[in-house]
Amino acid sequence: MFSKLLKRVLGKTTDAIKDVAPKKRKNIPKDEFEDILLEADVHYDLVERLLEPLSDEVNRVQAFNSLISVFQYKADFKNSDVKPFVEMIIGVNGAGKTTTISKLAYRYKSEGKKVLLGAGDTFRAAAIEQLSRWAVKLDIPIVSTKQGHDPSAVVYDAITSGVAKGFDNIIIDTAGRLHNQPNLSEELKKMIRTANKALENAPNRKMLILDGTQGSSSINQAKAFDEMIGIDGIIITKLDGTAKGGSVLSIADELKMPIFYIGTGEQPKDLIIFKANEYVNTILDEIFV
Repeated sequence: MFSKLLKRVLGKTTDAIKDVAPKKRKNIPKDEFEDILLEADVHYDLVERLLEPLSDEVNRVQAFNSLISVFQYKADFKNSDVKPFVEMIIGVNGAGKTTTISKLAYRYKSEGKKVLLGAGDTFRAAAIEQLSRWAVKLDIPIVSTKQGHDPSAVVYDAITSGVAKGFDNIIIDTAGRLHNQPNLSEELKKMIRTANKALENAPNRKMLILDGTQGSSSINQAKAFDEMIGIDGIIITKLDGTAKGGSVLSIADELKMPIFYIGTGEQPKDLIIFKANEYVNTILDEIFV
């Protein structure tokens, strides 16, 4: 089930691979493997490193061992039994932040958990409305306010309410911002400080949403956010809409952060746990017999 779903998500990427290597074989020339990786939007420097130990003719085992090595770093997934478990969702406008929150909420609720949303993006009225619509659709309570109000107040109210009412998970939205917007950056830092005042060690996880259609260019964005507030993990969206699926390798190599999930569509159920082995095999299935 997972493999079929991931194959669909990476469909445009595997189509691009077929343009370079239309016929599956047991072995392919090293320079052809290089072309495939570059076509899939893997960083050039990383491609060179991945190819260095390989022989002139590459087989599937060699290719798998090379690609999977990118994910061999120590990643703290920061899963916790603490209740409520508070997550703050961060990213730029258009990355799919609000939709991803609905997917996380749906996932937790499906696991039998009691979920509360916090509409901390008070910068845009549309963001509050969109998240509120998802809350109604999923029958999940939400703490919200009006556009322009202090988002830190929403953070405080959501967490204190969640504690008082025994919620398992609190998911807090934040304003879509670029890392080079000083005012919004300071606001985000304040929201994090407020969360910790409302509940010690909150937020328990700061999750960054990266738009898969941006490919490797999203890496600088992620680095800047990590330097600013410390990112605990990544969710990659919209991979089904791009041929840049190889950028996941570049993201993992550069950031060395846990990739928690991949978005697979627009509906709340369209979120899958990222598994490096399955990801690598899905790409190699299009190259080797």
